[in-house]
Amino acid sequence: MMTLGYDKPLYLLAFDHRGSFEQDLFGAAEPVSAEVRDGIISVKEIIFDAHVRAVAEGAPRRICGVLVDEEFGAGVARRAQADHVPLAMPVEKSGQQEFEFQYGDDFGAHIEAFDPSFAKVLVRYNPDGDAEVNRRQTERLARLSHWLRDRDRKFLFELLVPATSDQLARFGGDQRAYDRELRPDLVVATIAALQQGGVEPDIWKIEGLDEAAACERVVAQAQAGDRDDVKCIVLGRGADEQQVIDWVKIGAAVEGFDGFAVGRTLWEEALRRYLAGRFSREEAVYEISSRYRDVIDAYRHAEPASSRWW
Repeated sequence: MMTLGYDKPLYLLAFDHRGSFEQDLFGAAEPVSAEVRDGIISVKEIIFDAHVRAVAEGAPRRICGVLVDEEFGAGVARRAQADHVPLAMPVEKSGQQEFEFQYGDDFGAHIEAFDPSFAKVLVRYNPDGDAEVNRRQTERLARLSHWLRDRDRKFLFELLVPATSDQLARFGGDQRAYDRELRPDLVVATIAALQQGGVEPDIWKIEGLDEAAACERVVAQAQAGDRDDVKCIVLGRGADEQQVIDWVKIGAAVEGFDGFAVGRTLWEEALRRYLAGRFSREEAVYEISSRYRDVIDAYRHAEPASSRWW
């Protein structure tokens, strides 16, 4: 049985988004045209080229990975494998409030076909939310977790804890107040509930937290029991670059946080300019690569010197 956890940092450039590419970048709806599909595939190649550039310019090769989907990113995934780039791929259906497998009962065949470093899920779970939805999600996620563990495959879990209407009302509708004052405790409670339900990720991908003490509580739960090597990484949630850098610095200073996964913050604006004809392809690659390196540098400069291994 493979040890639970992961033994290296992980700096993920995330672009496994599907619905947001279709709707937000291309203004399309399902079913998308062949032209839109080709366009999405093309811009995902731009993002991967930005990753290649960042590594060529000094970003640490063995820990800089990509998170990309099969639907529009199969070619990128193959390139990543050929270049020995750490690769995470999603298992969930895009844009759903409740976790469902993208390929239903065939999820395992798709994981094995691409052989990613990590199978990834995005899950919305609030312990005070719909109990039946939480139960169904936990059962499906436990099934995936057991399947991965039985095959010595790594599991990356992206956890979103959206406020219930009652929770948000407690803060007068102030999302930032909810994020700061209540969400950290809900994250801890959610991780505990999922662990009890048989869901055992190697890495928890956590929305940015505003205080180191909150990060420490999350790590303590993620590593509870015999889970000492389980790690947490910071996700960007599409926030502006300075906010993401602030979250990354807070997480980097806490033992047990060991990387990040950032997406739209790094590539959305550059791709909008490219699609509008205001950026060349080369300019888009440069802009995304530069932003990615900015976040890497912020993380590396903020983390404890004792944890640096390269």
